[in-house]
Amino acid sequence: MTLRLSHNAPHYRLESKQEFMMAADSDPESEVFEITDFTTASEWERFVSRVEEVLNDWKLIGSSAGKSSPEKGEYTSGIWEEKSKDINFADFKFSITHHYLKQESDEGDGKEEPEEDAFPLAMQDLLCMNNDFPPRAHCLVRWYGMREFLVISPGANCEAIISESKCNLLLSSISISLANSGCQVPMFVQIQQKWRRMYAGECQGPGVRTDFEMVHLRKVPSQYNHLSGLLDIFKSKIGCSLTPLPPINIAIRFTYVLQDWQQYSWPQQPPDFDALLGGEVGGVEFGKLPFGACEDPISELHLATTWPHLTEGIVVDNDVYSDLDPLQAPHWSVRVRKAENPQCLLGDFLTEFFKLCCRKESTEEILGRGLAEEEGKENSDISAALSKLTEPAAVPIPKLSVSNMVHSARKRIRRHRRIDESPLSNEMLNSILLYLFPDAAVEKSSENSDSKTAQTNTNGKNEQDKDTDYNLFSHLKSAPSDSLSYRLALCVCLVNFYHGGVRAVAHLWQEFVLEMRYRWENNYLIYGLASGPPDLRCCLLHQKLQMLNCCIERKRARDEARKTTDGGKERERKVSGGCQNGRFGPESVPPATTASDSAREVGKSWESWSDSEDEFFECLSDQEEMEFPPTAGEKGGAKDVSKAKPEGRLHPHGNMTLINSGEPLYIPVTQEPAPMTEDLLEEQSEVLAKLGTSAEGAHLRARMQSACLLSDMESFKAANPGCVLEDFVRWYSPRDYVEEEVVDDKGNTVVKGELSARMKIPGNMWVEAWETARATPARRQRRLFDDTKEAEKVLHYLAVQKPADLTSHLLPCILHAAILKLKEEESVEDIPSVKKAIQQATSHASKVLHHPSPDYKKLEDVLNQLIAVETVIARARSLKAKFGIGKGEKGEDAEELEKFVSSLLEEPEVAVTGAGRGPAGSIIHRLFVSAQRLADFTSDEQGILVDVEAALLAPLDDDLGRVGGAEDRKPMGGGINVPDFPPPAGREILLRTCVPRPAPYSKALPQRLFCVLMRDEFRLAGAFSSDTSFF
Repeated sequence: MTLRLSHNAPHYRLESKQEFMMAADSDPESEVFEITDFTTASEWERFVSRVEEVLNDWKLIGSSAGKSSPEKGEYTSGIWEEKSKDINFADFKFSITHHYLKQESDEGDGKEEPEEDAFPLAMQDLLCMNNDFPPRAHCLVRWYGMREFLVISPGANCEAIISESKCNLLLSSISISLANSGCQVPMFVQIQQKWRRMYAGECQGPGVRTDFEMVHLRKVPSQYNHLSGLLDIFKSKIGCSLTPLPPINIAIRFTYVLQDWQQYSWPQQPPDFDALLGGEVGGVEFGKLPFGACEDPISELHLATTWPHLTEGIVVDNDVYSDLDPLQAPHWSVRVRKAENPQCLLGDFLTEFFKLCCRKESTEEILGRGLAEEEGKENSDISAALSKLTEPAAVPIPKLSVSNMVHSARKRIRRHRRIDESPLSNEMLNSILLYLFPDAAVEKSSENSDSKTAQTNTNGKNEQDKDTDYNLFSHLKSAPSDSLSYRLALCVCLVNFYHGGVRAVAHLWQEFVLEMRYRWENNYLIYGLASGPPDLRCCLLHQKLQMLNCCIERKRARDEARKTTDGGKERERKVSGGCQNGRFGPESVPPATTASDSAREVGKSWESWSDSEDEFFECLSDQEEMEFPPTAGEKGGAKDVSKAKPEGRLHPHGNMTLINSGEPLYIPVTQEPAPMTEDLLEEQSEVLAKLGTSAEGAHLRARMQSACLLSDMESFKAANPGCVLEDFVRWYSPRDYVEEEVVDDKGNTVVKGELSARMKIPGNMWVEAWETARATPARRQRRLFDDTKEAEKVLHYLAVQKPADLTSHLLPCILHAAILKLKEEESVEDIPSVKKAIQQATSHASKVLHHPSPDYKKLEDVLNQLIAVETVIARARSLKAKFGIGKGEKGEDAEELEKFVSSLLEEPEVAVTGAGRGPAGSIIHRLFVSAQRLADFTSDEQGILVDVEAALLAPLDDDLGRVGGAEDRKPMGGGINVPDFPPPAGREILLRTCVPRPAPYSKALPQRLFCVLMRDEFRLAGAFSSDTSFF
């Protein structure tokens, strides 16, 4: 009685089970055995059930009719979404995917009840003409015009479904799933190899069914190579016996490919190799990044000529004659094929520069200096310079100065490196250094040079602060675009690309560090750095250079103040005696005078006060001996202190007087706080944090932070002999001195003050510092900012930087320069999408670069974004050159062409206004004619190249400057037997009708056949509907 399920008879499964259960009731002995066999579902049944579950989960059950027809172009402009799930057939993996067009009217459609006998949505879409030949959509959307469908395809690592039996098994599975679930969404199965894009499927509705079939061949059969043969296939397939046959709607599209753009169509100018590699490298040329593609970023132009509404009797297309002339097509549309990853100059510069960040070699290893022992000795001379200065020694200080050691090391370096081994020639190196330090280009007085430098830096900065592009450095943590660090980054980038790679970079960096030391030793300000403390918005390297400049400024101010206190005879002797500060001579002195004068006007500049008897930056013992006498006097009693001579007064503090003596209270000259770079601030924070939260740690932390407070107290005591802590607090922290009105013994109201509660806490840091402080003016104190020590720290930091470290420091500046270059180039082209892309890249770079240790992978993503922007701009210029834009033409045609070219960059396919007769169509026609002439001449073996150029260039030069019209096209067809257009690269023919099938009395149902004819491909995609009720 049992009947096993056959693939060809799936509907009998339920009846067989019922019969089996009846038999099981009459035969108890066989009950267990029979139940085990027939209640266990087969793998095929599990697969069908799983498909049905997915359809239920995605709510694809029931009628899909009732939605409005898609609007024209909606398949291209709309949003397509998809969702997938994995299902198994035994151990074979499949993926089922739901593709659908998201429509705004989806939410409201559920409220309207569709008609009971309405066709499924997919059948309605078969006849819709609003979205024929969509430029960007799934292949099934293009072939069948559907807005929603399901696809079952083999898994990623599974073999293709090739055998006919397996294909039929899958088709029967989806047929059962659609019937059981009532789903009206068409379902396809991908068969054969994936590259063939072969699908078979089915769609079911109330009393109707549509079968989707496909044919795919490598060659086009000769009898089907035209419209008439394809019409014969379509008619035979639908098998309609009605006479006359209902009209067949025809839509045709021919696609022509233009690959040869001619020599005039690429606008990229070649680089000036003489300027880059040869003689003069001026600041203007050296400060520019290259831009543009090295190859044409537009590889092909595809012209699609379309006849959207034809009928069988209107057009003739057979093996003898064809009416399908592309110039007569009512619709033209164009798309461009872009070259994949074209080589671009700016992108190459950025990529090569970024590669340096991954190098591990040091400068010494890269340059490969001679003898290892001498090299070690040289390094020890430089590295031990600072320690030898601080260690006690019997020899005089000048013999152990850093200057002598570094200069001796420099001589050895240059002696051991031969001229032919230097990566950079002397001429190139001098050009670079003159670009970096233009203040050394012309020999004139240092006063004029420095004052001009300072004025340029300050005034230029104030003017450019209003410019967002200039302030971009703060977002990217780079450096101002007129700074030394910025120019150094450009030089390193260019030297790396053109003049020897990492070896040239190491050579340039070594020379740069030596120049920095030379300027420090000779009190020569560094050009291109804004005055003031390090700007923490900039990169660390820029902060270090600013710190070195601060040291030079302090040193110059101190030296100048000391010289001004000397007698006139000594000054005359120094001037007449020649140079004592290096080869720049005494001319380097006057600028410091103007700098200190301006600082003195501001207020508390202690460099303007100096002692001519000693230099505290190199010898502290003399200072201590000199400071003991006032300390002893202070201990002698208040009477002696009050008679001490005041020193270091700036000006009186209003009408305020000292509490004890009634003398006017003077504001003292104090030391300026020490400037710090971000790494020093971080180091200081770490040290303070390590002290912990204990009372002892907090006390030690307070003492470390009170160095500036102690210095100010000592200056205050020196300026106000006989003062007390209350006097200092009244000036330094008025909130900590509380005053109140009280009535004295005589009945008068007087103001009485006292320290605040926190100042009276036992062990208060202010009280301890006041007791420790000696009456010492700022000029005699130990400096809070030791410019000598800090300068040597900076120079050592610069000297030990590897090329990879240098490029990491300068990478923000290079990204900054690249973004400015892209903005400059985009402003010429005015492309909205590029503006947005630059803003996104800038925002991304800002987030990455502000991280303490940027992720190289994220930095690489930023570089790729910038390279993509450069590519888009290069494509825009290529298209504008090809369509003759930018030659000075004005008018409606020029505006239309600009809009057309802009649309080509933004959209996948652009309609040509006026088809072949419009401005853009005329230019496209000429481009094809030119390519055809070239192909015809080059195919002639006896042709001479000169004749080819003469034949091509003579008519083209006259035509290119004009937008074109009917007269311009007349000479185009002058070539004998040379057609204006090549054979179409692809032909697409769409046939549609609505006929009763399979019988004459069946419902009239939509039928569709999409034909693709190419050189190496022939495809027929048919959708044939049939009536399942009346057949």
